[in-house]
Amino acid sequence: MRRTALLLAGLAAGWALTVVTAASAMPASPNIYSAAFSDARPLASPVPRQTVRYDGPYAPGTIVVSTGERRLYFVLPDHQALKYGVGVGRPGFTWSGVTVVANKREWPDWTPPSQMLLRRPDLPRHMAGGIENPLGARALYLGGTLYRIHGSNEPDTIGEAVSSGCIRMTNDDVTDLYGRASVGAKVIVER
Repeated sequence: MRRTALLLAGLAAGWALTVVTAASAMPASPNIYSAAFSDARPLASPVPRQTVRYDGPYAPGTIVVSTGERRLYFVLPDHQALKYGVGVGRPGFTWSGVTVVANKREWPDWTPPSQMLLRRPDLPRHMAGGIENPLGARALYLGGTLYRIHGSNEPDTIGEAVSSGCIRMTNDDVTDLYGRASVGAKVIVER
């Protein structure tokens, strides 16, 4: 029993040293992915998350996406909101409307919709969750649509109009939003 405890302690110390070493090699930034999200690549968000004043009409817990601004706001109490950078639909794939978070998944699998497969027959029919998966670390499924708010393994696309209609976030930001937003939360997508 004591031998197992010593072995586990040694493994934990080695893991902690590896994480500290990998993290110290990354450039300083307020929005760096943790070592668990990266494969030693620095993946900083080009758009830092921030708390801003919010005087809009929506209640705390609401998600408001401004596709024109390429920002997502998570409404907080006391006239505040968290403001995140997002990637949005490219020309021809923009949309607006009101929906709800119908479901949430950690490291979701991806099955491209049939409409996407018609445009891109080269895509895989199914992809298991993980860092190489286009849905990234977390996904919030938008009820009554084919779309999601999801992570991305391409942080350089944040702030751009590049998707097929989904709202992309860095893995760090979508993980933060995932922990705050509940199933049933109202989502407003505005142009």
